Amino acid sequence: MTGAIVSPARATATKRLLQARAWLEAVPYWVLAVPLRLGVAWIFWNSAQVKLINWDTTLTLFREDYRVPVLPPELAADMALAIELACPVLLVSGLFTRAAVVVLMAMTAVIQVFVYPEAWPTHLQWTAMMLVLLCRGAGLLALDHLLWRWLRPKLD
Repeated sequence: MTGAIVSPARATATKRLLQARAWLEAVPYWVLAVPLRLGVAWIFWNSAQVKLINWDTTLTLFREDYRVPVLPPELAADMALAIELACPVLLVSGLFTRAAVVVLMAMTAVIQVFVYPEAWPTHLQWTAMMLVLLCRGAGLLALDHLLWRWLRPKLD
């Protein structure tokens, strides 16, 4: 059995691919977390701004189109707006990130099941971004990180 002869060009290309892979895998998590936090925040912040542009239209949508079960339409609209204003601020600052993500995931589930079931590809993308933040947190460039550095010694 003879050994395979690898051309110098192929060996160089393979080496460069392996270097690129190693470089990408070395990217710190916080570099990935920041755009995830900003992206999710942007989605819900924009939705809040649309609601605020014409509150009467928002209430009409909640009364006639959205029809979230159990909650009166006015309360559902108020809750949606409060969540869409508060959670993005928490995500951008990186404060209570996991809690904000849980709330937004619950809201996404309600939207998916009761309001826009046909929009599952969009909701799947939102959920994928939020799952990373839920599992890994906000990263080093976040108030959560500072809070845990301060709290951890007090909890031990």
